Amino acid sequence: MMLGPEKVWKLRNRPAESIAALQASLGVSDKICHLLVNRGIDTFEAARDFFRPHKDLLHEPLLMKGMQAALDRIDRARKEGEKVMIYGDYDVDGTTSVAIVYDFFKKYYNRPGSDCVHFYIPHRYNEGYGLSFKGLDEAQALGCTLLITLDCGTKETEKIAYANSLGMDVIVCDHHTPSDPLPPAFALLNPKQEGCPYPFKELSACGIGYKLLTALSSLWKTGAAAVSCYLDLVATSIAADIVPLTGENRVLAYLGLQKANENPCLALRALKNLSGFTRSFTISDLVFIISPKINAAGRMDDARKAVELFLADTEDTARVVARLLHSDNEERREVDRITTEEALTLMTAPAYARRKSTVIYKENWHKGVVGIVASRLIDHYHRPTIVLTRSNGKVTGSARSVAGFNIHDAIQQCGDLLDSFGGHFFAAGLTLSPENLDPFIEKFENVVTDTISEESLYPVIDIDTEISFSDITPKFYNILKQMQPFGPCNMRPVFITRGVRNRNSRIVKEAHIRFDLWQADRIFTGIGFNMASKFSLLQQDSFDMVYCIEENEWQGNTILQLRVLDIR
Repeated sequence: MMLGPEKVWKLRNRPAESIAALQASLGVSDKICHLLVNRGIDTFEAARDFFRPHKDLLHEPLLMKGMQAALDRIDRARKEGEKVMIYGDYDVDGTTSVAIVYDFFKKYYNRPGSDCVHFYIPHRYNEGYGLSFKGLDEAQALGCTLLITLDCGTKETEKIAYANSLGMDVIVCDHHTPSDPLPPAFALLNPKQEGCPYPFKELSACGIGYKLLTALSSLWKTGAAAVSCYLDLVATSIAADIVPLTGENRVLAYLGLQKANENPCLALRALKNLSGFTRSFTISDLVFIISPKINAAGRMDDARKAVELFLADTEDTARVVARLLHSDNEERREVDRITTEEALTLMTAPAYARRKSTVIYKENWHKGVVGIVASRLIDHYHRPTIVLTRSNGKVTGSARSVAGFNIHDAIQQCGDLLDSFGGHFFAAGLTLSPENLDPFIEKFENVVTDTISEESLYPVIDIDTEISFSDITPKFYNILKQMQPFGPCNMRPVFITRGVRNRNSRIVKEAHIRFDLWQADRIFTGIGFNMASKFSLLQQDSFDMVYCIEENEWQGNTILQLRVLDIR
């Protein structure tokens, strides 16, 4: 079994006076207060909003730069009966965005009996990411004079100019990092653009679409329920796109999970039933169970199926389309497995051992899985990683990063060798000509070498605080549960306990350890995935351990167990 690099333990120490002051106002344990201060929550009011998210914490949509112009243009188009195209990316964020905006427009933009609203999802392999000339030509052929883009458009200067030449105004709803020049859009809704006063900058694209619908709902007086019905899909986009679960995203995810668990849309209900689990959704479930099936449509075939699933109006239709996505995902998993094995074999070449970045290419790899494979390579080698393949005569692929390293900025410094690129701090996509591949590999390596910190080259476990097993009580865990939903910038709390003793641990399925652990006169069971290489450490008198606390349900009984992350 291949082992990743040794993990660095990083204990997050916070000023004792801040923890004590918060404890005095909240009346809970200092350990809980330490967790909150770690997350920037150091007042009673901030803690109240954190533990009890509600819709009044959402910001006014009109604060977003370009929102009023977008509303005016859409309202004029509605009054004059113009045709509109809703255009989005092929991943979860893009397809959920298109689904909610298209559905809302079909209900409230269309006049009875008219057919003024259309949607378009580009084909990953035939058209690539973002706006395509084919899609724009189709919009013109349908007679569309207004185009609304979702999860794309911020960097599409040439194609938006082309849309304008076809007689279309373009409203961009996007969250990707802008660069100069901004596109010639009629309105650009992107909180990250310069001069945008919107208080929260990290919305998903679907979140921005939701804000647009909220503003339209107010303008058209549809009632709040006309928009809140989409919250479960907004939460799905937030989970899948790995955006920070703070501020407005936390509120939207919290409300969306409530909707997903109390009254899910037919699509989520069908995917949940197909996955065979009955408990309530968590953000992790949306990330690891629901999102792969949605993404698989665009990875392996046509992402239009995902939108059709979200738009299903009967359980039978939802069930049929969900099965198609499930089949795509099964195929994706097998292709992913084979590609990962091939990539790991290539990585054994001596040349890769000396590098601080990984750029790996094989022309016959499936374009739909290269991003997943990049993430798997980081698990083994922990370097900024780009996995490339060949598509339509170009080299194209996906990039994934490590903590503390902005891979979008690094790729931007190699922009003279690229045809196109775009993305975020931790993930990006890029396309280049085959003759530029070798120069790009060398330039990217030089950029990484010059800019990455030594700390970023090793996987770090951020530890919230040190506790004893005696601190782990049902009351303590009930407060931890109220800190959900967990995700980036609000991860599941991680603890360290020292002087732990092994009672009766064993290796299961050749890779994992099942623990029986004792400390401070308390015994807990635990599981450590892919930790078999650490088993010999358990023979010592005692050891230190890093872990999360979770519930384990078995045969109707629920107990607290430890998810062990590392031991020393």
